[in-house]
Amino acid sequence: MRATPYPIPAWRVVLDGKDLTERLAPRLLDLSLTESRGDEADQVDLRVHDHDGMLALPRRGVTLQVAIGFEGSGLFDKGTFKVDDVEHSGSPDIITIRARSADLTGAVRRRRERSWHDTTLGDILGAIAGEHSLRPAIAADLASIAVPHLDQANESDINLITRLGRRFDAMATVKAGALIFAPIGAGTTASGQPLPGVQITRASGDQHRYTVADREKYTGVRAYWGDRKAARRTGVLVGTPENEKKLQATYASAEEARQHAEAEFKRLDRGTAQLSYRLAVGRADIYPEQTVTVSGFKPEIDGTDWLVAKATHAIDGGGGFVTALTLERN
Repeated sequence: MRATPYPIPAWRVVLDGKDLTERLAPRLLDLSLTESRGDEADQVDLRVHDHDGMLALPRRGVTLQVAIGFEGSGLFDKGTFKVDDVEHSGSPDIITIRARSADLTGAVRRRRERSWHDTTLGDILGAIAGEHSLRPAIAADLASIAVPHLDQANESDINLITRLGRRFDAMATVKAGALIFAPIGAGTTASGQPLPGVQITRASGDQHRYTVADREKYTGVRAYWGDRKAARRTGVLVGTPENEKKLQATYASAEEARQHAEAEFKRLDRGTAQLSYRLAVGRADIYPEQTVTVSGFKPEIDGTDWLVAKATHAIDGGGGFVTALTLERN
C-alpha cells in the first residue's frame, strides 16, 4: 500500500457528553475554530448538511467539546464551548452551530457593584477567580503590583479583567478553567514556563499580507490624572513629546495614569507592523501569545520578531485543513 502523501485532517466533536464525530463526519461542510487573545471569546462555527432532515437542532446553552489535528499524530484539545446560536437554512438544508468559550459566559458576565482598597492586583484577580471556581494563573511581577483603590461600577467581572489587562498591557482572559493574566509578549505562561516558539517559512503557506505604519508611529503617550491639591489635570508622559498621543480619560492618580500610558505605548509599538499569513497545512498546535520567526519573505519581515494575536483553524468536508494567523510585532 502506498503511503498517503499528505496528512489527513482529523477532528472530534462531543455535544453534551455524546461523541457525534462519526455521525457528523459524512455531513461536514466546514468546522472553524478561532482562538483570540484577551476578552474575545474563542469561537467554534460548525456547518453540516441536513439533506435528509435526520439531524436534531441542539439546544442553546449545551456544551461542545472540540479537538482538531491530523490522523496518526493525535488531536489537540481546544476546550469546551457553549452553544450560542443555532441556524437552520435551505435549500439545501444546512445546520449552522456557533459556540463560544464556556469560560466566558454566565456569571462572569453579570454586572456588579463593589470596590477594592489598599490591595494588590494579584489579590483582586485571585478573589474573582475564586468566586467563579477558576484557577488563578497570574504572573508574579503583575500580581505584586499595589492597587490603592479600584471601583467596579455596574461592570461585569470579565469586563473588569479586560480593563485591568489594558491598564497593564497584559493578556487577560479566562480559558481552560483558569483566569490568565500575564504580560503580552513575555514568551512565558502565567506560571513562568516558556511557551514553545514557532518557525514558519514562506513555503509553508499560500497567502500573506504585511503592513507597516512607521510614518504614523507615535513617539510617546501622555495620560492625565486629577490632581486635587492643584485643582487641575496633570499629565504624565511616557516616551518623548515630538509626536505624542494623548489619552482622553482622566485617571485617579499619577501612578495609574503612568500605567495606562505605558500600556498604550507598548500597544502602539506592536501595531506598527502586522503580518497575516495562511498556512496551507493547518497547525493546531499554534495559539495566541506564541512567538513566531518567519523566513523567505523580505528582510524587513524576516527580521521582525512576531507574536500570535489570533489563530483561526478551518477544516472542510473535502479534507482540507488550513490555519490563518494574525501576527503583530513583538
